[in-house]
Parts: sequence; structure tokens; C-alpha cells
Amino acid sequence: MTILGIDPGLDGAIAILTEAGELVGIHDMPTLEDGAKGRRAVNPALFASIIYASNATLAFCELVGPRPTDSTTGAFGFGRSRGIIEGVLAAAGIPLTMIAPPVWKRAANIAPGKENKDSARSVAISLWPSQAVLFARKCDCDRAEAALIGIAGSMRKGGAL
Repeated sequence: MTILGIDPGLDGAIAILTEAGELVGIHDMPTLEDGAKGRRAVNPALFASIIYASNATLAFCELVGPRPTDSTTGAFGFGRSRGIIEGVLAAAGIPLTMIAPPVWKRAANIAPGKENKDSARSVAISLWPSQAVLFARKCDCDRAEAALIGIAGSMRKGGAL
């Protein structure tokens, strides 16, 4: 069984894991500047190519939504991204489970809050030390989160760790 962990933001990532929790691959969220007013947006074709090539059988994605302080353009863009993720996974026949941030962070032993992004990198490096370079930069926190979302989802289904 191959599992996807998805951090859905524009700076997000897609992690590909085995049922045993082995990290097989990781991709930064594919974006292009083709959204409203030239803003970055998730590119459906590039996202689909990653999903189909993964041969995944399950997917777990962070359950997030727009905040009241988001602009209408920003909120629409966020909804578009979520729609692409859900639509591509449905078309690929991959069951999707949404996981709220407090749930996957608790499973990964990470305190809630944006200030703890480095904690996700630290946990990911400890779980996959041979692939530490994937999480080396501060901007790799979204890669770490995608991988940990996949692990947390797998744990909920009785899998890894």
C-alpha cells in the first residue's frame, strides 16, 4: 500500500510513503503563476502527474480553510487549491481523509502553533535520518508536515509507527 500525505498550501508538499512508514518520495506543491492577477496557484496537470505516478492507494490531507482575515481573492484561491486536490484524488480513485492540524500534530508529538514549524522538520529528520537533506532548509517545513500528515493518517488506519 502506498500512502500520500498532503500539505495543501501553495508552499505545501506531497509525501509518498509505504504502509510501513518508509519515505519513498517528496514533492513540493506544483504551482504556476496563472491564478487571479498572476498569483501562484496549484497547477492541476502537474499535481495530477505526481498523484498518478505515485500509484497511491490512500491519501491524507491537512484539513484547513480560509481565515476571516483572508481577502476574497485569497479565499477563492485557497478553495480552488482544495478543489484541485480533492478532484484529482477522486478521479484517480484514491480515498482521501482530511486530518485537522491538532490531530496530526498530536500524533507527531508537535505542539500546536505556527511557531513550531521547525519541530516538524526535527521530527521528520529523526524519523528519516538517511533523507535528512529533504528537510534541511527552513522552507522545507511543509515537506516535513506533508510526511507527518501521511504518518498520522496511517497511524489512524492502524499502519505505520
